[in-house]
Amino acid sequence: MKFVILATGTRGDVQPFVALAQGLAGAGHEAVLAAPGSFEPFARGHGVSFHPMGSDYAALLESPEGKAALGGNPVKMVQVLRQTVFPMMRRMLDDAWEAAQGAGAVIYHPKALAGVHLAERLGVPCFIGAPVPVVVPTAAFPAPAFVGRSLGGPLNRLTYYAVRSGSRPFRGMIDEWRRTRLGLGPRREGEYTHRGRPVPVLHAFSRHVVPPPADWPPEAIVTGYWFPRPAREWAPPPALTAFLEAGPPPVYVGFGSMSGIDREGINRMVVAALARAGMRGVLATGTGEAPAPLSDTVLAIPGAPHDWLFPRMAAVVHHGGAGTTAAGLAAGRPTVICPATTDQPFWGHIVHRLGVGPAPIPRRQLTAERLAEAVRAATGDPEMQRRAAALGEAIRAEDGVAQAVAEILRRVGALAG
Repeated sequence: MKFVILATGTRGDVQPFVALAQGLAGAGHEAVLAAPGSFEPFARGHGVSFHPMGSDYAALLESPEGKAALGGNPVKMVQVLRQTVFPMMRRMLDDAWEAAQGAGAVIYHPKALAGVHLAERLGVPCFIGAPVPVVVPTAAFPAPAFVGRSLGGPLNRLTYYAVRSGSRPFRGMIDEWRRTRLGLGPRREGEYTHRGRPVPVLHAFSRHVVPPPADWPPEAIVTGYWFPRPAREWAPPPALTAFLEAGPPPVYVGFGSMSGIDREGINRMVVAALARAGMRGVLATGTGEAPAPLSDTVLAIPGAPHDWLFPRMAAVVHHGGAGTTAAGLAAGRPTVICPATTDQPFWGHIVHRLGVGPAPIPRRQLTAERLAEAVRAATGDPEMQRRAAALGEAIRAEDGVAQAVAEILRRVGALAG
């Protein structure tokens, strides 16, 4: 059977779906990942069939237009929606339809708006893949990216309906696309139902990190994390190997694909914070072609696979994206999260609640002094280190991809039967 997998967003959004495609292909099925074209080398490098879909969100966020819209200027926001986001979304819908030809099932990230519409047009099952619990309402906690603290049961549930209405500005465009490209009228069902039943939601995280809330329905499944298998062993640059061998394990610091960062200012602050904490450090800058020293004890690197790097660290410091958080927890290392937006505060709260990291430091409050204090807590607390190691062992014992594939095949088989 052919499975088409739709994913869009940043690296943390797309990477789990690369792993799922590997799992479905390993089970003897055809799996095609449709994602922004910038992810093609990454997907194909992991042996995954790829179809480009839409434009690059990360590039939009880093563009002058995207930064102006994120800055809260309502006029700029409307301009970006009309001139950039709407054409991007329409192209994503068209590309998804091309990728879906011949598919026997559709699996999609919640941001990939085409998913349920393609399943309706093709008459096939569909599944939502969710690296973050933003889809299924619960009274246990508010929708990540909506608010940073619990509002109480009823209000917590309401936040999910606000998130679910996020596609409303695109409804007219989607209806026009359904009519002209899919030959369908306006959708009669909600976006989270298909054939009169809730769309199954496969949550790509560990139940040891976010236990399934008691009020979730059977269609909400927690599988464990979806980590891709490397197609080949990664060879670190000699400068990184030499740095790691030259002293005790350093602290990793990296802030991912967040936009609007003063990179030079962040570099200076990190060097000062690590010096205050008395720790060596590896700073992932996302720029440059080779490792370069920032000081005698801090090495800047363009990047490195987290599954290779993090187990060699004493602790990890990052922005709190879902993918980076997963990698740090799986490595069994204490985690310091400096959140800025969307689901990052949620993961910062989870890490602190589990006792595997200090309280998160919001990005706007981040200083060398605060970061140094958090690093000292993460690297100097034996009980925190023990809890982090135990959590990492539990996560690594799961096989989230296998669980997801088994759930998908079971449900597809039941519908076919």
